[in-house]
Amino acid sequence: MLTFGSSGLPLIVFPTSGGRYYEAKDRGLINSVSDLIRSGSLMIFCPDSVNSESWYNYNVHPSERVKRHIDFEKAILNEVIEYALHKTDKDKVIVCGSSFGGYHAVNIAFRHPDKVSGLFTMGGAYDIKRFILGYYDDNCYFNNPPDYLPNLNDNWYLSRMRSMKIILGTGDADFCLPENLSLSEILKSKNVDHKLDVRAFTGHDWQWWNKMFRDYISLFLD
Repeated sequence: MLTFGSSGLPLIVFPTSGGRYYEAKDRGLINSVSDLIRSGSLMIFCPDSVNSESWYNYNVHPSERVKRHIDFEKAILNEVIEYALHKTDKDKVIVCGSSFGGYHAVNIAFRHPDKVSGLFTMGGAYDIKRFILGYYDDNCYFNNPPDYLPNLNDNWYLSRMRSMKIILGTGDADFCLPENLSLSEILKSKNVDHKLDVRAFTGHDWQWWNKMFRDYISLFLD
């Protein structure tokens, strides 16, 4: 894991499908908010990914892929989030991600809303059924936001989700636009306030995500 800053709002950035812990730095996200890091307004935590061992590991059965993902989630909860809270002296974190990193941000935020005060995604992709090739069990269901969110009626979760600041960022030329429109409708049906930001002339790549990253963080710091 890479960290940037020493205090401020704790932000966890999940990498994309094939990304690693250094992706946010190499792709320009960190540089886009370097002034906020230097001023002590923001501290960023960039954990590694195990996507190649979980959802993208087609050499093992889908049941094993989702179990590896659950191990990853436990590490994020018990190590990364706890470390971020300790370093910043806060009680909750913000999570974000681009593309499949958006899945990780959304899933961990909505499964553990007591740990997360806000989330934003940039070109997020949220449905894991494409990886499990028709296989389905409880672990798959409870880790697939488009499936479990429509059936979520527990006020413990919903009340905390409704207190989050949530931004779904996408573009009119982003192939993940339909997934963001769908997730927005699900959140509306649960009375979960959020911002759906569909940008004109915007596709699915870093040139747009860098701008979104800066813009969205500024909203969280207001």
